Amino acid sequence: MEWLLKYVLPAIVFIAAVGAGFFFGLLYRKKVGEKEIGSAEEEARRILNEAIKAAEAKKREALIEAKEEILKNRNEQERELKERRAELQKQERRLTQKDETLDKKLDNIDKKEETLNRKLKEADKKLEEAEALKNSQMEVLERISSYTVEEAKAYILQTVESEARHDMALKLREIEQNLHDDADKKAKEIISLAIQKCSSDYVTEATVSVVPLPNDEMKGRIIGREGRNIRAIETATGVDLIIDDTPEAITLSCFDPIRREIARQTLEKLISDGRIHPARIEETVEKARREVEQTIKAEGERAVFEAGVHGIHPELIKILGRLRFRTSYGQNVLRHSIEVAHLAGHMAAELGADTMLAKRAGLLHDIGKAVDHEVEGTHVAIGVDIAKRFKENHEVIHAIEAHHGDVEPHSMIAFIVDAADDISAARPGARRENLEAYIRRLERLEELSNSFPGVERSFAVQAGREVRIMVKPEEVSDDNMVLLARDLAKKIENDLEYPGQIKISMIRETRAVDYAK
Repeated sequence: MEWLLKYVLPAIVFIAAVGAGFFFGLLYRKKVGEKEIGSAEEEARRILNEAIKAAEAKKREALIEAKEEILKNRNEQERELKERRAELQKQERRLTQKDETLDKKLDNIDKKEETLNRKLKEADKKLEEAEALKNSQMEVLERISSYTVEEAKAYILQTVESEARHDMALKLREIEQNLHDDADKKAKEIISLAIQKCSSDYVTEATVSVVPLPNDEMKGRIIGREGRNIRAIETATGVDLIIDDTPEAITLSCFDPIRREIARQTLEKLISDGRIHPARIEETVEKARREVEQTIKAEGERAVFEAGVHGIHPELIKILGRLRFRTSYGQNVLRHSIEVAHLAGHMAAELGADTMLAKRAGLLHDIGKAVDHEVEGTHVAIGVDIAKRFKENHEVIHAIEAHHGDVEPHSMIAFIVDAADDISAARPGARRENLEAYIRRLERLEELSNSFPGVERSFAVQAGREVRIMVKPEEVSDDNMVLLARDLAKKIENDLEYPGQIKISMIRETRAVDYAK
């Protein structure tokens, strides 16, 4: 009991005191809050009243401004409305006038349409009558001729074709007869002129090659049955084979020395082998062409060694070797280039310039002539392109570019090469104009032939009196060959100047190759 009085009773008293303090605190807080709320409400009512008064004043001002703006806009709209009404009245009057004009035009169109319809009906009627008349006439013609329309067309085409072939055959015989009549006379004139201008040895070297035969029976084997072998050789090489009364010899004639050399080696191989037929001829021609390419490479290397020039690109050496078979105004271009290299080296040494660079420029100055018949442009421009392609020294390129005055020389090497070129060409008898012009004419003849679509290759033969053209069989038909030959003849007549006539021979060959396994 004592512990209850000692502990519990004080706790109860404490709790009662805390509860009473909390209750009275709440009452006090409520009273203070109500007092503050009352003063805040009064302040809020005062602010609200002031705001209402200010808003009413602003409202009155805004209404006044709005009324003024509305009045202003109304006046502007009324003015614009009057202007628009006036414009609409003008447009209305214009439309009225246009309607009247259109009505008149429609009336005229209606009248014209009626007239056209009447004429169309009349035309249709006449067309029907013409068609009926045509059909009746065709029936009469078919009954009289006993041919249908398609049969008549085929007959007419066949007749025209046969007449055209007949005319062509007559023309060909006329050309052959003229050639036979003029052959002896022209041959004597050409030989006389050649004897006057050049020595016989040089003519032989420049225009023809002679292949010795073991016996005269070999001529018949080379000609072959119905001339198949000789045609195969001439077609594959582009060289004329002249088989005459000369004992144990065949003459090869061609303006291109490379093609002539290939033909010469081909004949020598065929004669030594003994097997002469078209398939063997083609194989031998390819082998001879590879050997000539090796010869060209060897000639280029020999020229480089002889000139004392080093470090030239191997492909450039091959191009240089082609100059062995190229002449300029009768002068061998490779010998001329070597000579210019030596002269340029001597002059450079005397002037204190770079001797090796001068020799290099002199050796390569005419390099463009090796391919000028294959690439369009002057030999100077072609030579510059070749030298740039193989990364030659810029002074060498400039010397090539300036040695004929195409550009102004601005280096000592260019002046030296130009002078050396003139010295080499100025020697008495070094150059002959006629031969160069002749070769250029033949090259131009082949160039014109190759420019036509469908042409695979062409060869100028018979001293430029004939051009043989191999066409692609998949692109040019037999009928188109006649038209192509005619177009080429007109092109040659317009672009070339030549004595006498030029015969155009079109060759179209279709082959089928298979292998038995």
